[in-house]
Amino acid sequence: MAKIIAVCKSEEKGTTKKDVKEGILKDDFGLVGDAHADCCTHRQVSLLAVESIDKMRDLGLELKPGDFAENLTTEGIDLVSLPVGTRMSVGEQVVLEVTQIGKECHAGCAIFQQVGKCIMPKEGIFTRVVRGGTVKTGDQIEVG
Repeated sequence: MAKIIAVCKSEEKGTTKKDVKEGILKDDFGLVGDAHADCCTHRQVSLLAVESIDKMRDLGLELKPGDFAENLTTEGIDLVSLPVGTRMSVGEQVVLEVTQIGKECHAGCAIFQQVGKCIMPKEGIFTRVVRGGTVKTGDQIEVG
């Protein structure tokens, strides 16, 4: 069963995010209080699977949710296999739509500077908020 294991945000772009356990996703905007939230982008909310983070942990790195600047850390769902346009329900209210798989990583990102490698460009996904609401650790994710 797929679920949210962390809800993360930061006040500044280019930094790691802190797990805040719960947040508000606003329609066509993103995570309220996060530096990346914006009405005018298709990359409103970023997601990364803990399974991807575990690959980096296996290299001996001590990492936690939010260290790759993702908003939502998931478990039990193969995010990169979801085609652009896929919708997913999170918890009881939220609906997200996949808008981008991966991204170009700039060499100046916090993770790249610290560890010399970043998984977000290949294994992270971006979504827009179709329907907002509260999102919290433990919320179930359903595709479709």
